[in-house]
Amino acid sequence: MEDYNELIQQRFKKLAEIRESGIKPYAGKFDATTSAQALNDGHQAASKEDLEKNRVTVSIAGRIVALRSFGKACFAHVQDGSGRIQLYFQKNTLGEEAFFLFKKLDIGDFIGVKGFLFRTRTNELTIEVESFVLLSKSLRPLPEKWHGLTDVEIRYRQRYVDLIVNPEVKNVFVMRTRIVQAMRTFLNSRGFLEVETPMMQSIPGGATARPFKTHHNALGMDLYLRIAPELYLKRLLVGGFERVYEINRNFRNEGISTRHNPEFTMLEFYMAYADYRDLIAMTEEMISSIATDVLGATEIEYEGQKISLAAPWKKVTYLDSLREAGVPEEVLSDADKAREYAKKAGATLKGGEPLGKLLNEVFEAKVEPNLIQPTFVTDYPTDISPLSKRRDDDPRFVERFELFVMGREMANAFSELNDPVDQKERFQKQVAEREAGDEEAHQMDEDFIRALEYGMPPAAGEGIGIDRLVMLLTGSSSIRDVILFPQMKKEK
Repeated sequence: MEDYNELIQQRFKKLAEIRESGIKPYAGKFDATTSAQALNDGHQAASKEDLEKNRVTVSIAGRIVALRSFGKACFAHVQDGSGRIQLYFQKNTLGEEAFFLFKKLDIGDFIGVKGFLFRTRTNELTIEVESFVLLSKSLRPLPEKWHGLTDVEIRYRQRYVDLIVNPEVKNVFVMRTRIVQAMRTFLNSRGFLEVETPMMQSIPGGATARPFKTHHNALGMDLYLRIAPELYLKRLLVGGFERVYEINRNFRNEGISTRHNPEFTMLEFYMAYADYRDLIAMTEEMISSIATDVLGATEIEYEGQKISLAAPWKKVTYLDSLREAGVPEEVLSDADKAREYAKKAGATLKGGEPLGKLLNEVFEAKVEPNLIQPTFVTDYPTDISPLSKRRDDDPRFVERFELFVMGREMANAFSELNDPVDQKERFQKQVAEREAGDEEAHQMDEDFIRALEYGMPPAAGEGIGIDRLVMLLTGSSSIRDVILFPQMKKEK
């Protein structure tokens, strides 16, 4: 490779010397009987005298992250999945051959060691190594100094190095797993069944977004990576499942930002015989309980703002949120005035947008950025909600809410439209918008209409952005900080 600099070449030379000496530089299994954290926790109170009197033998494996040589004696730190512990190597203890191998070791190498615990003159718990084995030779040096990897693009592109040298990064992803586990526990305890639905779909549905397209050779047909699992989960309601959820990967062929990645993770769940009001209470309870389980608190700080996740949260209708933002009353009901107001707010319009879409441009510019504390915005325009049940008292609006925190959409939910005639008419309007140039408009899904014609019970459904929730609970400023391998441009 072109970037084989002198340091890397030196490591290749050591690798050759190790092989020539008859030692395998890439060994197999090693029986580690303990971990760094277990040793540090289990012997925290043990004094130097205690360890000398009651000899504790150990076997541990990990990556060398520090080396200090003093001639015939050397100190090192080894890091495993739980933490770090110091090692002490003596030529007199190891013998000539083993000490030769030790001199060929570098920071980054994996080793397995056996020895016993003692405390140094500075009282640091340490393993005196009686024997060791090289498990894997590292041919590339880690970034200079500890925590040396700060270039953001390299951190995301080479996440494996980021995880080695920035331990707090690993903590974020441990936290992410705990958040998802808490989410599953919450739903499972309430009778929801976790299911799996297709990632490749002949018609991308369940959201208004531009899909990724692929082709299936054997079937001779184009397929799309899913933009949402919604329509399949609602087919399950038709089939008799009353409470279902999926923690799903979605793919949307859209821009990349600190809040958007083309591949992202969502929770979607559906509950029969409920409406969106039930999900408001359930969402408050779910997120506050996850925060309590994972963080031990419902009060958090994010980007300098103190956020309270304790229920109840603010609730405001869509129109009232626009009024609170200073939008004139006449704009809320007149498409021409809404168009002019949206243009002044910075919206890029193609012409012919219905009132609901124009108001949403204003909402995104004037309302969203100011929704800092958890806020449910309810009763959205029908024009931008093709899958939601209309309000009985005003069919211009639907029974829908979105949850915002720190100016970001965290969840989207509604009372599900189960009228097949109404649903087909709304799909037809979406098709017309698509033919007029809106690539994100929903396509017609005749099979979904057929499913609804068999009868779907009244239900409420919701999607929660897991990446954004993890961002909030871990204090991460970019969505790339909570995705192990975010999408990147090709490396030059």
